[in-house]
Amino acid sequence: MWYLRLIKKGWDRFAKAVQQEKDHKEKIVKDITKHLSGLKVDEEMVEEVLSKLDLDRNNIYSWSEEDLKKIAIELRKKTKKMIIAANKIDVPVAKENLEKMKKEFPKYLIVGCSAESELALKEASKNGLIEYTPGDSDFKILEPDKLNEKQKNALNFIKKNILDVFENTGVQQVINLAVFDLLKYIAIFPGGINKLADSDGNILPDCFLMPPGTTALDFAYRLHTDFGNNFIKAIDVKNKITIGKEHKLKKEDVIEIMSGK
Repeated sequence: MWYLRLIKKGWDRFAKAVQQEKDHKEKIVKDITKHLSGLKVDEEMVEEVLSKLDLDRNNIYSWSEEDLKKIAIELRKKTKKMIIAANKIDVPVAKENLEKMKKEFPKYLIVGCSAESELALKEASKNGLIEYTPGDSDFKILEPDKLNEKQKNALNFIKKNILDVFENTGVQQVINLAVFDLLKYIAIFPGGINKLADSDGNILPDCFLMPPGTTALDFAYRLHTDFGNNFIKAIDVKNKITIGKEHKLKKEDVIEIMSGK
């Protein structure tokens, strides 16, 4: 466990130093967070883990290796969330095996996938043979006369064994679940003008994925450094209200950034 190795690195010296501090019980969360800063740990996470494990905060030096292991496990769950993409659902025993996996690992989010089927559908769509959007439960054949026998059989197999059974290939579903459910990212749209460009004339994307807790100022910097540095205010386009730089954004907000030069 590399998390445990990082926690144990210099732990004795660290624990002694913390123990000697005045009011160390109150400072322990901040001290541990600083010690584990390389793991993207914050104070809220540390507080939750210590409370859950009910460790003796008066005597951190007495914590055993098993205690440290438990801390490592809990912090890993919080900072490195996992989703399992169970590929190859196109093989005969896939559905049965997928259900077994879900029962054996109930704490993990497991999604059945067929990457090969997704690739085939995307290629067929790219070549104008079918109409298909990633994540859809079906596709529409546009040019049946241009399909050879091998292609027809492949599409029929995908429809019968993947889409009709699992409702989708699972690939887009894994991405969506990882981004929106595990990482809690939110989609934010820049508003104000049809095509937003930076100072070099580069057209910016129509939608940005932002981490939870994103503020209007964070979004301004995400659009371009100039917008962040010269931030004046932002406008919530949907609600037609002015918002400040510390205002936290919500999923699918449309935000116009007003900045100076």
